[in-house]
Amino acid sequence: MRKNVNVIEIRGIRGLIIAGLAAICLFAGFIVFPGWVWMNIWNFITNFVSNMPKIGLFQGTLLWGIMIAAYFAFKKDKMVVCFKTPKGLSEDELKEVFANIKKQADEDPVLQAMLKARETELKLKNQESMEEAETSVEKEVTDSVGKN
Repeated sequence: MRKNVNVIEIRGIRGLIIAGLAAICLFAGFIVFPGWVWMNIWNFITNFVSNMPKIGLFQGTLLWGIMIAAYFAFKKDKMVVCFKTPKGLSEDELKEVFANIKKQADEDPVLQAMLKARETELKLKNQESMEEAETSVEKEVTDSVGKN
């Protein structure tokens, strides 16, 4: 886990305005500007090739999107995305997974805290169920004594 994680906090109208301006700048810098560059490249090429139409900023941005899509489609390191339903794990696999979690918990204080909280929660549930059982037994005893 990262120890120096920065959290961005947006407070009030001023924070919303700054966040909006940052989003607009990111949009302009990573989408509109490369689209403008590709539009100028395309229109420069049209000067030397006949019967080729000139394009506007929107078409240049679409051309930029096509270039990005082609890059991701043809790069050598493929990005694998799988959509499938996981099969149930066998008992041995589950034991192995829990053993790995316990090993990691020994090294990670966050996992230790989560496991302790879960153990406490289970103890409380067991204690509540035991108390409910005791009260039901006491009630049965008092009912049976009251009837006699």
